[in-house]
This record gives sequence, C-alpha cells and structure tokens, in this order.
Amino acid sequence: MDEATRLQYLQAMGIDVWVPRHQADSEPMATETSPTDSHHAWTDLQHQVSQCHACELCKTRTQTVFGVGNHHATWLLIGEAPGQNEDLQGEPFVGKAGQLLNEMLRAIGLDREQVYIANMLKCRPPNNRDPQADEVAACNGFLQQQIALLQPKIILAVGRIAAQNLLKTQQPLSRLRGTQHQLDGIPLVVVHHPAYLLRSLTEKAKAWEDLQFAWSIYQTV
Repeated sequence: MDEATRLQYLQAMGIDVWVPRHQADSEPMATETSPTDSHHAWTDLQHQVSQCHACELCKTRTQTVFGVGNHHATWLLIGEAPGQNEDLQGEPFVGKAGQLLNEMLRAIGLDREQVYIANMLKCRPPNNRDPQADEVAACNGFLQQQIALLQPKIILAVGRIAAQNLLKTQQPLSRLRGTQHQLDGIPLVVVHHPAYLLRSLTEKAKAWEDLQFAWSIYQTV
C-alpha cells in the first residue's frame, strides 16, 4: 500500500494521521509531535481499542490486549493474536512463550522494555483459533496507527500467521525467513514464534539465525 492510499484509509476510518519525523524535518508546514502529544496519542488509541466492537471477538474477550513496551523503541515485534494468558493479563507474549521471547531478545542484547510488542489482533480468538480475514481487517487500522506513532527502524513478524498477513502472502515460513522484506518502507524480518520453538526445540538454532539476520539489518538502517 502506498503512503497516499494508507493515509486516505486511516482518515476514512476517523483515525488521526501522524506525520513521521523524517517528513516533519523536510516539510516546512509540518510540526513535530511533542512528547506530551505523543503520550496523549498513545493513551487515546489504547482507549479506542478498549472500546472497540468492530468484530465478533468483542463478545468473547476478557479484555483487549493493546501492546506493551517503549513508545520510543526502534524495534517493533508483531505477533498473531492474544492467547489465553494474554487475554487474562492484558499484555502480549506472557507465559512460557513470553519468557522465551524475552530470552531471544536478550540474546541480541535487547531487554523487553527496550522494544515495543503488539499483535495484529487486539482480542483473543476463541480457543486460540487462527484469525479470520474480517478480524484482521477490523484491527488493521489500530496496528497501522501504532506503527505510525512508533516509527520503528525494524519490524519483526513473529510467526507464520503474522508474517503471511503482514506481507499479504501465502508463502510458508521457510520461504519467508532469511529475507529482508518491507512494510510501508520499514525493513521487516520474519522469525519463528516462541510457542512453536517450545514445541520444536531443535528449531532454536534457526531462530538464532533469524535474530542475527535482523540485527545485521538493523545496524545498516
């Protein structure tokens, strides 16, 4: 999706459009968002998510799972959807999968508090089933605004379903790994989901390769 189409889409949904910092530097009429404004923007967006009834998942959720992390992070991790633990605690990637994700981040010198973690869906699908197309579409505006507010230097698509939806492809994870993709001009790297790694311990070596690849790209951005 080109920038003009994306902005038109966000405006049509009634979502405030935030000008990326590099645009603010190059356009005399634009003004950079102050830290206070940025905080209000995040708070307002989280409130919008908490009140969302755009799809049927609002009827089965315990609470919405907005996202967590540093609002000035240069790394953005995007997963698929909240699971049972996330639905109960209101935070993405908790439990054993979250602990492994924390270890994966520490392996490349990052703490969980240094990155921002979100999911495509802000509500848990019943029985942890795969997200449906209409649910992804209903939440897409929220995710796009999170990306616009954060302006990350690199995005990690965590797991097959997140990668396929973000990249609009049906290619298997094995084909998507090890390649630098782009999401609205931001480098994107696909990594294994930690829940999968907990079931397939022999794949952890591949996860380490993915993280090293992502780090090498980040250093060139």
